[in-house]
Amino acid sequence: MEKIEHKMVDVNGINMHVAELGQGPTILFIHGFPELWYSWRHQMVYSAERGYHAVAPDLRGYGDTAGAPVNDFSKFSLFHLVGDLIALLEAIDPNKDNVFVVAHDWGAVIAWHLCLFRPDKVKGVGEFECPFFPKEPTHEYGGETEFAPYGAKVVLKKFLTFCDPAPFYFPKGKGLDAIPDAPAALSSWLSEEELDYYVCKFEKTGFTGPVNYYRALPLDWELTAPWTGVQVKVPTKFIVGEFDLVFHIPGAKEYIHNGGFKKDVPLLEEVVVLEGAAHFVNQERPDEISKHIYDFILKF
Repeated sequence: MEKIEHKMVDVNGINMHVAELGQGPTILFIHGFPELWYSWRHQMVYSAERGYHAVAPDLRGYGDTAGAPVNDFSKFSLFHLVGDLIALLEAIDPNKDNVFVVAHDWGAVIAWHLCLFRPDKVKGVGEFECPFFPKEPTHEYGGETEFAPYGAKVVLKKFLTFCDPAPFYFPKGKGLDAIPDAPAALSSWLSEEELDYYVCKFEKTGFTGPVNYYRALPLDWELTAPWTGVQVKVPTKFIVGEFDLVFHIPGAKEYIHNGGFKKDVPLLEEVVVLEGAAHFVNQERPDEISKHIYDFILKF
């Protein structure tokens, strides 16, 4: 990991922290909630060793990325999030027409809309956990004030070790009490040192920025109304864990396997369900996921 380089890039009114490794065609890795560029550490090394330029930013409101107005959730719409990535690509690869995109969780939601808004920028997309739902249910989410009594380490341990396929959200007034307690021992894929990396960053930033993504969802659906019914026309590989909570949302399996997903994403080439895996598959099964990404990209 010491080979990974870090820099700050001014994009779309914020100062974005970016991790980079390798030379060659660019792969843009987009993390989810509550994560960081660090979630892609294994895939970055694997890709760079095989001749690719791996790029993984801390998204708006996360990690070492600075300048986002966290007190205004309307500045965390999908248009802002996609705009950040378009500006980033222009800054790091101004002479390249399009890139490969790999995304997980909230990153997947952003990547779907990157493909929807700017398909000219994407050669192919590997999506993890979140299929392209034309519209998702929303809840009234709690926020940092409800997380604060627990501390960043307890919050992150709860999220990152969550492996129950039951619905997962943190409603206003209940916060973390709505989420089952974390096991005493960490998952085999997450060491104390790795957990502490996340904790160090979230202790500095808090969770307001990341939670703003959820608060902005009603605004997202209102603003994306002009794209209702529009297909995502980018070559796609979709991977989900057998016990992933999104895979167990009522109707999700039927949508994924019975034609609805393929109708909305006509260039969907493959759906992979990883037996025994839960939500954080890129970290739970790093070698397997890295190979899935590489095998898909080799087709181009």
